[in-house]
Amino acid sequence: MIRGYSQRLTPPYSGLVQIAESDRARAITMDGKSWEFHFLFAIPEADKIPGRQNQRRFRRVASIERDQVSKIAARSSHETGDIDERILELAVFISTASFPFPQADKYEYWLLDPEDDSPLALVFSCMDGEQMADFPDRPEWTALPSSAMRIERTPAEEQTGEPPVNYRVECMVAERAGLKPRGRWFERRDSEPDTFPPLLLKEDWEDPAQFELCQRYLQRQSTRLLMLHDLQHDDRKRLENAARQNVLEVERFYPFYPEVVDRQVMNAILVEARLRRGPSKQG
Repeated sequence: MIRGYSQRLTPPYSGLVQIAESDRARAITMDGKSWEFHFLFAIPEADKIPGRQNQRRFRRVASIERDQVSKIAARSSHETGDIDERILELAVFISTASFPFPQADKYEYWLLDPEDDSPLALVFSCMDGEQMADFPDRPEWTALPSSAMRIERTPAEEQTGEPPVNYRVECMVAERAGLKPRGRWFERRDSEPDTFPPLLLKEDWEDPAQFELCQRYLQRQSTRLLMLHDLQHDDRKRLENAARQNVLEVERFYPFYPEVVDRQVMNAILVEARLRRGPSKQG
């Protein structure tokens, strides 16, 4: 049996990865254009941790583009003798699956706000409570770096040589966490949506300059935050509007958005993305 699920890619948060997993292999993708196939392999007894269940390790064996995955799935059984059956069964599953897959990582490690011990910024997440022990006790939040997500600087920032917004947001989160930062694991429940910052980072900054930096960071990250499954209507709407500044990223991640609030805005974004790519880059 094959299971399809998604989980957040951390740290730092950079989106949700889609995973199709059997008892022998898995296929993963960030945007659906390319799938990585991994085979499960046995863990030597000497490497197993006593008392730990579900100790599974995978080895990457192939990277296959979306159109090739579809071609593999469409081939008749007598034409697939040269393809490992573990890849074949996953390809067939992927070709008929509905996306995005349900989000499964309900265990979350948060950096805490020392003022009231409430969640300040998400550091890690995982699917199984037993996996929590695999993560370091590291109450440090990192921003998605400028090399992966460039945030335009203002003319004044350019003139004074200010560091990237990403770095400054990371520094102000560390400052807010205090000299002895603490972190804690939570099991997220559907009945607790207001307990956690919806965009994975607190937005209530008293200093206007810090508030503005936080908003610039989250607005630039909107194309990836729209992949989250538990966003409220108003949060999703403001992210969709913010994402209009990065239409090509929206087009990349759009297949894995679980919901669209303003269809008119989203359609306009996708049309603009196609126009920017031009006729020679369609498809």
